[in-house]
Amino acid sequence: MYTEKTIKVFRGWASLTTFLILFGLTIWGFVTRIMAGQAPAAVALGVVLLALIACLFGHFVVNPNEARVVQLFGRYIGTVREPGLHWANPLYTKAHVSLRVRNFESSRIKVNELEGNPIEIAAVVVWKVVDSAEALFEVKDYENYVHVQSEAALRNLATSYPYDTHEADQKSLRGNTLEIAEHLKSEIQSRLDRAGVSVIEARISHLAYAPEIASAMLQRQQAGAIIAARQRIVEGAVGMVEMALDLLSKHRVLELDEERKAQMVSNLLVVLCGERATQPVINAGTMHP
Repeated sequence: MYTEKTIKVFRGWASLTTFLILFGLTIWGFVTRIMAGQAPAAVALGVVLLALIACLFGHFVVNPNEARVVQLFGRYIGTVREPGLHWANPLYTKAHVSLRVRNFESSRIKVNELEGNPIEIAAVVVWKVVDSAEALFEVKDYENYVHVQSEAALRNLATSYPYDTHEADQKSLRGNTLEIAEHLKSEIQSRLDRAGVSVIEARISHLAYAPEIASAMLQRQQAGAIIAARQRIVEGAVGMVEMALDLLSKHRVLELDEERKAQMVSNLLVVLCGERATQPVINAGTMHP
């Protein structure tokens, strides 16, 4: 397994100045030797001149947030990250790797969620290369690898959660966006570790039921919401009735037999659970008929 290591190279401006001076001196010497008729010395200086020209090709530039991966005949030598002009052996190959933050949005994929309902889902992934050697040597095309593995992780995530739920202790794709985003990020990161890539952020950008079941699922959501709301109302109404009976008994405001308690409970539940405002009825007679 390849891991990035830093290689030290020469400062480009110093080496460029040195080579230009040597280049000028060599040309001057070559011309003077030719004019003096010293052919062997001129040939030697010509060889030196060609060597200096070849050495000039050893200069390369590293831009900010960029790395150059250096190889010699297929062997990994090291990585240069320091911005600026540098010089290294002209026989080295210097591959460019961007260290900038990048993002992409996956295509909308259709997948069955935990309950088997088909949904459409897409995600936005923000990532960057943190190990240039792994990115180049461990996978064939690290950008394509990021795209494919991110979509695979998104599919796996969608099958692990329901689209929506009314249960408080169950997470859903629509109701727990922060937790789902963290799960998606960790899922993608675990797949991209071997490619030298760090996932900065991952979140769902599109989530909807598939068109063929969208209308039916909308009715189901509405029915589920009504049932959940009714359940909450009934629970609150029962608590209020219980509190009213306890207060009446505690302060001895009114002594009720079991039949009157049942009637009072019935009336209170009708008042508290009804959708419309109740019409009061005033009893001007006695409590008992």
